[in-house]
Amino acid sequence: MQRVRQESFVSRPAQLRARAREAEAAGQLVQAARSGQGGALVLLGEAGIGKTTLLACAADVATGFERLRAVGVEFEMDLPFAALHQLCGPLLHRIDRLPGAQREALEAAFGLRNDAVADPFRVGLAVLGLLTETSREKPVLCLVDDAQWLDSASARILTFVARRVGPMGVVFVFGLRDVPDTDVLRGLPTLTVPGLPDGDARALLAAEVLAPLDAAVRERIIAEARGNPLALLELARSAGPTAIAGGFALPDTVAGRIERSFHDRVAALPDNTRRLLLIAAAEPVGDSGLLQRACAHLGTDLAAAAPAEAAGLLELGARVRFSHPLVRSAVYRAAPLAERRAAHSALARATDREWDPDRRAWHRAMATTGVDEDVAAELEQSAQRAQARGGLAAAAAFLEKAAALTPDPTLRNARLLSAAQAKHNAGAPDEALNLLAAMDTGLLDGVQHATSVRLRGRISFAVQRGNEAPPLLLEAARLLGPLDPGLARETLLEVLWAAAWAGRFGHAEAVVRATETILVGTPRPQPLGASDLLLDGIVTLFTRGLAAALPDIRDALHAYRRSEEMHALPLACRAAWGVWDDDALEALSTRLTTTARESGALAVLPVGLNFEAWLRLHQGHFDRAGALIQEADAVAEATGAPQTSYGAAFLAGWRGDPDQGGRLLETSAREAASRGEATAVTVTELATSVLHNGGGRYDAALIAARKAAKQVQISAFGVWAMPEVVEAATRLGQTEVALKAADQLSERTLPCGTDWALGVEATTRALLADDTAAEDLYREAVERLERTRIRVQLARTHLVYGEWLRRQRRRVDARTHLLTAHEMFSTMGAEAFAARAEGELRASGGFRRPADGPERLAVREPKVARPAPARSKPPAGLTEREVQVLCLVAQGLRNREIGMKLSISSRTVGHHLAHIYDKTGQRTRAGVTLFAMEHGLLP
Repeated sequence: MQRVRQESFVSRPAQLRARAREAEAAGQLVQAARSGQGGALVLLGEAGIGKTTLLACAADVATGFERLRAVGVEFEMDLPFAALHQLCGPLLHRIDRLPGAQREALEAAFGLRNDAVADPFRVGLAVLGLLTETSREKPVLCLVDDAQWLDSASARILTFVARRVGPMGVVFVFGLRDVPDTDVLRGLPTLTVPGLPDGDARALLAAEVLAPLDAAVRERIIAEARGNPLALLELARSAGPTAIAGGFALPDTVAGRIERSFHDRVAALPDNTRRLLLIAAAEPVGDSGLLQRACAHLGTDLAAAAPAEAAGLLELGARVRFSHPLVRSAVYRAAPLAERRAAHSALARATDREWDPDRRAWHRAMATTGVDEDVAAELEQSAQRAQARGGLAAAAAFLEKAAALTPDPTLRNARLLSAAQAKHNAGAPDEALNLLAAMDTGLLDGVQHATSVRLRGRISFAVQRGNEAPPLLLEAARLLGPLDPGLARETLLEVLWAAAWAGRFGHAEAVVRATETILVGTPRPQPLGASDLLLDGIVTLFTRGLAAALPDIRDALHAYRRSEEMHALPLACRAAWGVWDDDALEALSTRLTTTARESGALAVLPVGLNFEAWLRLHQGHFDRAGALIQEADAVAEATGAPQTSYGAAFLAGWRGDPDQGGRLLETSAREAASRGEATAVTVTELATSVLHNGGGRYDAALIAARKAAKQVQISAFGVWAMPEVVEAATRLGQTEVALKAADQLSERTLPCGTDWALGVEATTRALLADDTAAEDLYREAVERLERTRIRVQLARTHLVYGEWLRRQRRRVDARTHLLTAHEMFSTMGAEAFAARAEGELRASGGFRRPADGPERLAVREPKVARPAPARSKPPAGLTEREVQVLCLVAQGLRNREIGMKLSISSRTVGHHLAHIYDKTGQRTRAGVTLFAMEHGLLP
């Protein structure tokens, strides 16, 4: 008889040698956690390659740890937070230690309350908080297997948390099957687990198959297993020596042959044991109490688990665990459909209706044969609860299942349409289109048909912001006009939003004229809401100009700020840009992002993040803008939305790196043009002009700015190109070009009358004015822009004002403005503009070179007493690093030079300098120098 050894893979020398690199990496993370450091590692490989064994090895090494486990389950991928609940269940007794908003979000995610929203960001912070609290008592090891089957909500949050455990004693190790097109856990450190070398595979096979084995057969097995250890072991366990000696041929796929092997082992178990295994496979949370109650409904008990435990298939304790994730899938897939339904029915009866109504509804649905309106209605109620707490993905899953179980075809159409809308809002456009295709179009009423056309247009816009969406949305608005005027007007706003993106590539002006025609024939509601005012204002803007449209647009922005209305809020944000209203933009873009997070509206979230990023950039917070752009790109990637680089390219343009910025801008322009996104092309052209104006390459700046400025009628971004045209053209002596651009800009700034608009207007007019009028215009521009949030424009005004003063030979006055511009740009990280200011300072004599040191900014230092020896404790709450930066600033070093001395980036120096300004109450480098001298921080 063949004997099969039962010890773990990790006890075998062949396994240890083959897995040394991966085991060492996991062990290093565990050891780091003991000293308070955290980290994450993704083990990537095919089914059976040894990922689960390595996770078990990490658990064995992590003595004294809080060990948390979760396993992705294929048929629970549609239930948001399912895997997260597995992982965090043992920690919920600490939930009271979390801040209120985080605690409520986590409770909502786990279905423990219905009066809160499961905002993914707050849920992520809550999980991070739970792990932090636990790690204060002992290090934490989080093991997540079969991560390719994680529900999307859990996958996003676990990735978010795993990226942030560096300073904590928390370690994540994920097992991820190497499958095509997987984007799970993107960005985390990854190790690919290879197959066993042939020599180790032979040793492992010899250890398992003790009967004599023909050499040719052995080599065939080794070749077919391709180094997969579980395939070799399961072959040894499931096939007798006769079958092996006779040339046993393995199935084609590794996962398939392993599952068949597990199935064969399960088939040999008693009926009660197989029934228990199936119930456990259908209930992935691992609740042993629930398993016991469900088994009782089918006439068995937990004692039936003994043969499965003896066979090494199941571990039954406080939690129920399969020895390998493929055991679960093998048990579930191999069971006849009737037995699966019986298991789900037992679980539904065993699940408390009050405590977990949604999982009960899901099990009822999985147990149902044919159609059942009672179950479908219960699923619809679950969908409503999920949507109320921000679970759009869960709502979509419940509605999709409800539609499949609905007997009435008309009601089924309505539920399919609702499910498709939820799928779209949750960022699953392909699935939404599949649900639309499943509808019986012959039974759709007029509103449903129009709504389905509208949804197709919205999906088209979400996937590719080109010229396909506007005609679909126009058709939907035309159909809705006589049926639902309110919905028709909402759709027309979406037409304008899509047309603004398609721009020159989408015949935007023709689309706007068609919009106006439909709008004239659509009754106006009374009273007008925020979106109604916005619709009228935007159409008037296109047809009659800004001065005529401004009252409606301003009333719309005011109404949006007073109300909670969300429809067309992205278009309202763009309108705020267009009328130079930074107060409205701050309020509306923040609300758009917050609401999209809280509702789980992933289709809208990237739009809100990009608007907020643009505002932070114009406020001079480049790092914050970069983080928002990265998050927007990550969400877009996860939801299948267009992958754009123009946000990063625009930021690079402002940072002033000609190499990186140039590459990003070239890529962005090419991508945008291929998708037909004219707005993105205009943004890229605008960013190119900023990049070149910052570096003093005015020829290139003028070419790019004039291209962007041509789109002024259909894009707010084209308006912002006008100041770039004026600056570049004046430097090149092309006065007529600059005057024409300034006149066009005045048409958009003077009617608005905000400090932002008039500050930009005054700056551009000063560039063109004679010496008599220029100074008053520069002073007006500085005064107005200081009252706004737009710090980048204020810094540029100081720069051009200083440049003008230097040309007037007023060097002392010029230095004041040039120093201010240099400090602002250096703090922001606008390196090219900072270098331009520095060059002007040199020309004005604002730099001096000491005999024994680097160049530094010249400041007029007041006479002070000889400084006292340095204090032992830094003043003003400064950190040691901030003191180092402060001293180097006071010595006249630039950010880049300071970074080189301290081995940090110039951007990080800017961060430290911003903290120094806040803590010392200073606002200039000269003030910081005086502070350092007064507190004895300089030799």
